[in-house]
Amino acid sequence: MTETAAIARADAPRTRASLAADLRALGVGVGDVLMVHVSLSSLGWVAGGPVAVIQALQDAVTPAGTIVMPTFTLHLSDPASWRRPPVPPSWWNTIRAEMPAFDPALTPSRGMGRTAELLRTWPDARRSDHPHSSFAAWGRHAGFITADHPLTFSLGEGSPLARVYDLKGRVLLLGTENNTSLHLAEVRAGKQSTVPFSGPVLVNGQPQWVTFDECDYDEETFPPVKASFEGSGAVTVGTVGSATAKLMSQRALVDFAVQQWTSNDSTDSLS
Repeated sequence: MTETAAIARADAPRTRASLAADLRALGVGVGDVLMVHVSLSSLGWVAGGPVAVIQALQDAVTPAGTIVMPTFTLHLSDPASWRRPPVPPSWWNTIRAEMPAFDPALTPSRGMGRTAELLRTWPDARRSDHPHSSFAAWGRHAGFITADHPLTFSLGEGSPLARVYDLKGRVLLLGTENNTSLHLAEVRAGKQSTVPFSGPVLVNGQPQWVTFDECDYDEETFPPVKASFEGSGAVTVGTVGSATAKLMSQRALVDFAVQQWTSNDSTDSLS
């Protein structure tokens, strides 16, 4: 949606205060640990844009809570696998040798949206150290959630997703159906194959191209599980700004998906 269309659609500008009120009405509370996915354009015209959105989230959870967003950098991968667009094979070795190593403070996210990219640079925010699957976090548990992100199976055990699970956090979707927490369920279900991934990281302060094991994640398996989970009544649906908002227990979602994917009726759902 263009900015002009957003203005035409909205009956009033959205503000930090109005968004915070909407979040509270949805059920977001003081001290909540939130894994947040935001489609900024879906919120309508917001006075202050992504700054106001993050401030509204902070107002709702307060410093006693924690805001987490994915800040992925999947472009820091083996150029041999690039498809959008591909690059000539003659470039591959040069790219591997010269691509700057992932740096939590410097490397921008890609394709995660303006709000997540802003949270990455927010004062007192932390970011996990993974060349592909980093997360940014602000608030009480930001350090715990982002520390010691394992290189292998980056969305599984020991990842920020698993730390949110340990803290009994919740998932908040603002105008989007993207739900990264289901990747944790993929790893725990154990039905996906293992594939090699590689990227540039700092090893003892020096850039190095490393290869590691990763789950062959597949978001195409998510829609039926999302529909079944929401149909069970486990998702609170409301409106934040102009966006459809969904709030749910991350632990309940992950456990539900694991059960769905490992039950006898779903043995082929991840094949």
